Amino acid sequence: MPTPALSMRRQLLRRRPVNGAPVAAGGAHHLRRSLGGFRLTMFGVGATVGAGIFFVFPVAVPQAGPAVIVSFIIAGAGAGLAAICYAELASAVPVSGSAYSYSYATLGEFMAMVVGACLLLEYGVSTAAVSVGWSQYLNKLSLNIFGFSVPQAVSSAPWDFEGGLVNLPAIVLVAICAAMLIGGTSESAKVNAVMVVIKLGVLLMFAVIASTAFRAERFADFAPFGFSGISWAAGTIFFSYIGLDAVSTAGEEVKNPQRTIPRAIIAALLIVTGVYVTVAVAAMGSQPWQDFEGQNAGLAVIVDHITGNRLGSTVLAAGAVISIFSVTLVTMYCQTRILFAMGRDGLLPATFAKVNPRTRTPATNTVIVAVVAAILAGLVPLQRLAEMVSIGALTAFIVVSVAVVVLRVREPDLPRGFKVPGYPITPILSVAVCGWIMCSLHRSTWIVFTCWVAVALIFYLVWGRRHSALNGGQNGSTATTHVRS
Repeated sequence: MPTPALSMRRQLLRRRPVNGAPVAAGGAHHLRRSLGGFRLTMFGVGATVGAGIFFVFPVAVPQAGPAVIVSFIIAGAGAGLAAICYAELASAVPVSGSAYSYSYATLGEFMAMVVGACLLLEYGVSTAAVSVGWSQYLNKLSLNIFGFSVPQAVSSAPWDFEGGLVNLPAIVLVAICAAMLIGGTSESAKVNAVMVVIKLGVLLMFAVIASTAFRAERFADFAPFGFSGISWAAGTIFFSYIGLDAVSTAGEEVKNPQRTIPRAIIAALLIVTGVYVTVAVAAMGSQPWQDFEGQNAGLAVIVDHITGNRLGSTVLAAGAVISIFSVTLVTMYCQTRILFAMGRDGLLPATFAKVNPRTRTPATNTVIVAVVAAILAGLVPLQRLAEMVSIGALTAFIVVSVAVVVLRVREPDLPRGFKVPGYPITPILSVAVCGWIMCSLHRSTWIVFTCWVAVALIFYLVWGRRHSALNGGQNGSTATTHVRS
């Protein structure tokens, strides 16, 4: 219980020390450091490339037309600016928890709970969204090879365009990824790295094939819905970039994190940007923009139309099935680490901070995340999931950008392995771009998001603040409680 002298205001504003923070009773102090630079970069690329580029076109292109390319650039600019801010904070605060831990160390406990809720929404819904897209490509692969697809009743959500009962392939994917993560981080990282290489090769193959059907006149009616359509699509597309912050969730499992994490974030940003621009231009030039709507497994279908046979699309669908697997794997990994950090800080029950004594992984978290993600993937259609991912990611990106400025002012001498170039303009631009994209999201998205954050804050006020590790006296660890003046 909190000490009587600690007022509500001081509880809400207290900050987690950058070093030497206490651990809630029953929680593990740390995870095993097993990741190097290459595998960490592949984590970022694995979580990002595929989460959108393989199946976001049927959702985003009807919103913006050929100008969806501009939407990609706008979303990428916001994500890129935020990624640079992540790089500085990750080098200064190399712990698990990503934006949640950064906001806890800079903006206080109340804001940390808000950001934690956003991240849980972002990664949890992203896992479900990617699993739904994986199901689409699995159907395409099955049709090409075996001549039949999984029945509609068990391969789409009840509220999808075509309607079904449950998306069973998506649920199976979540279960497989959960089993791999329980087995160990290093082993999962090896598998992910292989799948990322396959993914990039498949996307390069698509760009080459699509370029043979490229027609400049398909860009004539460039922005049929004006700038509002471009911004609307940018909000939907933004979830394609959320994997860039996945790198920072692994802070306590990285070797030499002060140097490795910033380098991995920047490398992943460059790779992702190059791939997205190449594929987007090739796709939009290969067929009329009106044809994208309702085009499940869109990239594979485009290859079918161009080549006139199913060989190319079969290879593409196979590559998508393998590589989108890696996105699900990494987003599930990220959510389990956010839960671990929040449980260790006492803002969630200590069950979330326990690790398997053999693998040193939070196995209980993985099971819980898998169950929730499987329910969402099985019952909710892709379009509604995509926007929920975007609003959670955008909120976290804004907080991280603000936290860079706060930490520079508050602790200017704190060792940093990387510093944001163009400070303070860069974090200010990041806040502006991400805020503008947020304003373009649907009202229903805002309503669901507000309700989710409200529930999280009620939980914090009723339970979390009373069990925070910063209250002291919950175990043998103690630390100075920092409170903003």
